Amino acid sequence: MTFDVRHAALLLGGAIALGAVQAQGNAAIDGINKYREMLQDGNPAELFEMKGEELWKQKRGPKNASLEQCDLGKGPGVLKGVFTELPRFFKDTGKVQDLETRLITCMVTLQGFNEAELYKAAPSIGKGEGANLVAITTYVATQSKGERFNLSQTHAQEKTMYEVGKRLFFQRGGPHDFACSSCHGVDGGRIRLQELPNLTKNPGDGVGVAAWPAYRVSNSQMWTMQKRLNDCYRQQRFPEPKFGSDATIALQVYMGVNAKGAESIVPAIKR
Repeated sequence: MTFDVRHAALLLGGAIALGAVQAQGNAAIDGINKYREMLQDGNPAELFEMKGEELWKQKRGPKNASLEQCDLGKGPGVLKGVFTELPRFFKDTGKVQDLETRLITCMVTLQGFNEAELYKAAPSIGKGEGANLVAITTYVATQSKGERFNLSQTHAQEKTMYEVGKRLFFQRGGPHDFACSSCHGVDGGRIRLQELPNLTKNPGDGVGVAAWPAYRVSNSQMWTMQKRLNDCYRQQRFPEPKFGSDATIALQVYMGVNAKGAESIVPAIKR
């Protein structure tokens, strides 16, 4: 009987302690969410959006042309709804492209920029054409705010990219034996106070791909999905992929298809 009482007491004490920890965690998350709501009214991402709109309409490059005739999948100059259907297959390039790589195609064909130089500059998100690409990406993506994700899976290459992305998502490796699924493959995941959405299925409105590009408060930078994925590889201690690689686009296809029906809240704000 004595053992049973002590055992019960230990269990009760453990349950109370666990409940206290969970309560503290929930309170902290609520605090973070309220903080984000307060910042949303003056989200610095709006400045990037404004710059992106100027760059979209500005005549630039060797051809002294704007991007207003750029075809992002719905016809020249159409912006509403394109972001929530990317990546997709483009017949003129013969490959699946995300928003950023498609914008580079337009900057090359319409404005005359050098493709190799743009890809080299793209990772430098805070300066030069890298910063310009981030701003244009933010502007275009914002035009689909409130739209719901609906990526195409009709073309063979789109289907292949989905399968490749799925394989990469679950591929473990590196010094920590991590995969994307280590953090984003289960429900209720969390690291410190950061909730980790399950990206193997529709994570919900404004979560996962539906929240990027986003402004990062911690480093005062605007991050696109290419940057977000690159940093995930860095945190896994994997070799970081090149900008616009098949790997990053395949992962976007996999997550984007899984997010079908999710509402875009771009531009979001993150810690």
